[in-house]
Amino acid sequence: MFENILPLYGLSSDKTTVKLFGDGLINHTWKVSTDTQNYILQKVNNDVFKTPTDIDENISLIKEYLNVKYPNYLFVSPVNTLSGESLLDTDFGYYRLFPFVEGSTSHNSLTNKSEAYEAAKQFGKFSKILAEFDAEQLNITIPNFHNLKLRSEQFAEACKNAAADRLELAKESIEFINENKSIVDTYCKIVENKEIPLRVIHHDTKINNVLFDEKNNGLCVIDLDTVMPGYFISDVGDMMRTYLAVASEEETDLSKISIRKEFFQAIYDGYMDEMNDVLTETEKQYFTYAGKFIIYMQAIRFLADYLQNDTYYGAKYEGHNLNRAKNQIALLKEYKKMEGEL
Repeated sequence: MFENILPLYGLSSDKTTVKLFGDGLINHTWKVSTDTQNYILQKVNNDVFKTPTDIDENISLIKEYLNVKYPNYLFVSPVNTLSGESLLDTDFGYYRLFPFVEGSTSHNSLTNKSEAYEAAKQFGKFSKILAEFDAEQLNITIPNFHNLKLRSEQFAEACKNAAADRLELAKESIEFINENKSIVDTYCKIVENKEIPLRVIHHDTKINNVLFDEKNNGLCVIDLDTVMPGYFISDVGDMMRTYLAVASEEETDLSKISIRKEFFQAIYDGYMDEMNDVLTETEKQYFTYAGKFIIYMQAIRFLADYLQNDTYYGAKYEGHNLNRAKNQIALLKEYKKMEGEL
């Protein structure tokens, strides 16, 4: 496969080394090294991203805009082939090649609040510099990705059709989800509120989608496949879900689930350092809600998948997605306890 793809970029396959790179769960990624330069080669997962050309068009549109408006911003976009293509459609799948940002690192987990601040600042900066870009020009790369109303409806349908034994085992979790449907009602109000505009939103703000320099300062955001029109609560909420929790979403000992309050402050400070003058006053009222929004949505997605016999996320053991749902419910309970203080 490599000997067919690399020459299209002017790279000789017998003069390069190729190694698997990173811990990404969606796309396959390799580091390609030559004597003079390093690259990242990626195979796009078109089971998740049904139309990879939509992603490529989005990145090209944003690149053109930034080249004119913010030419000094580090925007990691694909390298063109010798024939000018930024996305390869081959018999082996869809591929693109990125320049490797030398001296950069990424983190799979947060070790301190400074990293949370730097990451939040980079995601805020990304939306800030694209604040005047018409978000509706962008393709929807994953339809209804953060549509909580739809996710809630899918959850209700899953409850209706689930096997009796799974319904019984999930009974307490289902009751909690139903008792907190006001989170869905608030989302519907946000979508209908014209004072909360569609923006260019990353939609996947986990820590390993930020590059840091050698001094652990944020450089830029990466993994732009989910960049599309959305609401700021998606980026802020995803940071809260993944940065605030002491334990991972795989933790089954619920006594270990807690909220790092100082990390919430770091997210707020970093994001608002960039976005304070961009967000409307109405948007700012929903900053804390953003955490509830994403945690609740992830809980119902895990729970719905469990009720549907683990057809989306899969399961490494019996009850895996139910445990993931319980984990997120525990996180949401902790968040709600601290909400007034936050």
